[in-house]
Amino acid sequence: MAKIRVIVVDDSALVRSMLSEIINRQPDMECIGAASDPFVAREMIRNLNPDVITLDVEMPRMDGIDFLSKLMRLRPMPVVMVSTLTERGADVTLKALELGAIDFVAKPKIGVADGLRQLSEDITDKIRVASKARISRLHVAAPANTGGATAPAAPAVKPSGGSPMGRLSTEKILFIGASTGGTEATKDVLTTLPADFPGVVITQHMPPGFTKNYAARLDSLCKISVKEAQDGERILPGHAYIAPGGMHLSVERSGANYIARVQDGDPVNRHKPSVEVLFKSAARVVGPNAIGIMLTGMGADGAKAMREMRDAGAYCVAQDEASCVVFGMPREAIAAGAVQEVLPLNKIGPHVVEYLRSTVGQALSRV
Repeated sequence: MAKIRVIVVDDSALVRSMLSEIINRQPDMECIGAASDPFVAREMIRNLNPDVITLDVEMPRMDGIDFLSKLMRLRPMPVVMVSTLTERGADVTLKALELGAIDFVAKPKIGVADGLRQLSEDITDKIRVASKARISRLHVAAPANTGGATAPAAPAVKPSGGSPMGRLSTEKILFIGASTGGTEATKDVLTTLPADFPGVVITQHMPPGFTKNYAARLDSLCKISVKEAQDGERILPGHAYIAPGGMHLSVERSGANYIARVQDGDPVNRHKPSVEVLFKSAARVVGPNAIGIMLTGMGADGAKAMREMRDAGAYCVAQDEASCVVFGMPREAIAAGAVQEVLPLNKIGPHVVEYLRSTVGQALSRV
């Protein structure tokens, strides 16, 4: 089997050396070049035709976002971003995912060499996933943003209540699980939801330090309010709650209300937060009032628990292969018999809205 051919782009000689060493230790991949800036990288890509590149965010002469924007417009290919774990780094990384990067690695600000060694399995796993990922042409036309932050959106209309859907929406909860490619897929679903939609609870595989910025970005784009989940808070209609990076999220019942439970714990299916943890709570606590969506991602996290959701009476949907960056998690959920509908990404949100409207309409007609 041919090895995955990788080019490393980073202005730090230490990082280039460490990443090259980590990559070359793997039997199924090799570092075929290491570039100190995007101009050198451009020639390497042209001459060596890599399968994947790792790309630093902050570099001299041209930053990683500018280069990624040009690359995805002119020669789309799998990119794994290497981002410093700072607030600005989180914003820039989210912009990179919006432009079409497959995934990212958060490198430490201090102790870089030891930190990268500890991240070696994560780095190589993400390179493997990227090498098999579907590069979406939708991202190619995305405009560049040299400042590195998402341009502010017009203020969205937030929940005001009083609509027919809102009358029963406190009983319903939408559960979303996603991994690789899921930051943009989740955005595409949430932006279709009306302000009176039931509460939404989301586990997206992300490390600590990024989910607060991610939630704020979604909040600026959606009609519903979006925030990072806090332990013990009530799950309200017209709101979405995202699992904090590095913490598990589940749902519990407290009297007539559903509340979010945010807890530390061991990784489940190698993930923290884990979709399995969230979906198991959906099956146990919410049952037939739950709606489940499985979006793009590598692996099988959440598949068995989604089957438990369906067995408990939940309505479950999976993203189809053609619209996934990586089809692993939806495919495993489908194989587990957990899914009633398989839909392209752009139809999932409208379909779930229509399903819920019909459900609420039927319930109201019986009142």
